[in-house]
Amino acid sequence: MEISASTKIDELLKEYPFLEDFLVGLSPKFKGLKNPIMRKTIGKVATLSKVAGIGGLDLEDFLASLTAEIKRQTDKDATPDESTPDGDAGAISDPEEKQAALKEIIKALHAGEDMAVLKQRFGQLIDGVEATEIAKMEQALMDEGLPAEEIKRLCDVHVEIFKEALEEKDRPEPPMGHPIHTFMKENRASEQIMSETSMLMGRIGHPPRPEAFQENSQALGSLLDRLSEIDIHYTRKENQLFPMLEAHHFTGPSQVMWSIHDDIRAGLKQARQAFANADPEGTLTPLKEAIQAIRDMIYKEEHILYPASLDMLTDPEWIKVKEGEADIGFAWVVPDTGWPEDIVKEPEEVPPEPAAVLEEVAGALGLDTGRLTLEQINLMLTHLPVDLTFVDETDRVAYYSEGPERIFPRSPAIIGREIRNCHPPKSVHLVNQILDAFKSGSRDTAEFWIELGGKFIYIRYFAVRDADGYYRGCLEVSQNLTEIRKLEGQNRLLDWE
Repeated sequence: MEISASTKIDELLKEYPFLEDFLVGLSPKFKGLKNPIMRKTIGKVATLSKVAGIGGLDLEDFLASLTAEIKRQTDKDATPDESTPDGDAGAISDPEEKQAALKEIIKALHAGEDMAVLKQRFGQLIDGVEATEIAKMEQALMDEGLPAEEIKRLCDVHVEIFKEALEEKDRPEPPMGHPIHTFMKENRASEQIMSETSMLMGRIGHPPRPEAFQENSQALGSLLDRLSEIDIHYTRKENQLFPMLEAHHFTGPSQVMWSIHDDIRAGLKQARQAFANADPEGTLTPLKEAIQAIRDMIYKEEHILYPASLDMLTDPEWIKVKEGEADIGFAWVVPDTGWPEDIVKEPEEVPPEPAAVLEEVAGALGLDTGRLTLEQINLMLTHLPVDLTFVDETDRVAYYSEGPERIFPRSPAIIGREIRNCHPPKSVHLVNQILDAFKSGSRDTAEFWIELGGKFIYIRYFAVRDADGYYRGCLEVSQNLTEIRKLEGQNRLLDWE
């Protein structure tokens, strides 16, 4: 076998297996060749010209070394062909091969291989990459068992490897009023707030000067409050966009990004608590980290998440996303009008005539202890001073109540969503523990109480079983006990004013 610059490394190693150890001896950057999966993917398309570049070796010297070793071990002449491949040789265009190559690059990263080497490998083997391909690659790795926390840990590094390829692509330009247009409008608003905050922190100094912190405390407090509205942006992503992606079996964003959202929320909360305690260092350090994390998230949103979402979701699905947005709200901005133009506002319901009401009552549903119409049941549930969420026996959200003041945001997009995807990744193990205990019959209730935004929240979970004892679902009941906890003594009289 004659070897040349265009010879594939996999073909060479099949013919001369002993070269595997020889190559590792030439450069530690070739250790990946011992990975059978990498050999089957990248090895099939990587030419010796590309391999020499990865190892930082002169091509002519590299080929001469190989032929000399082959001659020494086999006494065969494998004189190299002097021709060199054109600049595009070895680039991967096949979608499946490209996905495999991307995965192997990231697997090598997680195994501890040098990022600079991997960036070079990426540049040499991948002729352009789409945001959707990166998103699908990370999803595939998670499907194969790579933990979401591990993806999250190295998420920034992943982006760094693909950054050049991503920046060659234009950011999406959705029509005004489209959910992605609103998300991006919020990003521009957050960037303005972060810019103002960074300038203010510069004036305070690092380490912070106490007198400068005091002089700028009012402005800093205002900016902290404004920046904390990012929670609304993330909540809308979690409850409107993520469920639609999950319906396409694309769960990576909700598992990885949600976890990062929570880190940002925690950092801003820490900064606000330190600010309330007049602690300059305790305020500025987590605030600086949160700002960097938000900027990184904006990059991931606009270069990976949003392009992938636009490619994946249909117009009817985007309409569903838009229809539930107002239930959660918006951060800093008012959504533009214009998309979709064909949404027809449903006419307001006309109250039924008295005769119709009587007829409806006469045909009410027979319950264990009375009869109620569907309208009455719905009204009753929405007037209870608690939030209700019912999860059926398949672990999917079947219902939530809409009271005048919800404790936790909900929108129609969660109906039919797997309950595990409705919670932050750090809480999923608790959800699994509760559901497993309910289904096994070992537990019937679970309860928690937390302080959230100055409120004392009591959360209870109840196993719902039928008359025969079979598990039919889980009922979540959340209640704000802040004012109730303040009650003392008795009140036997009506105290209306």
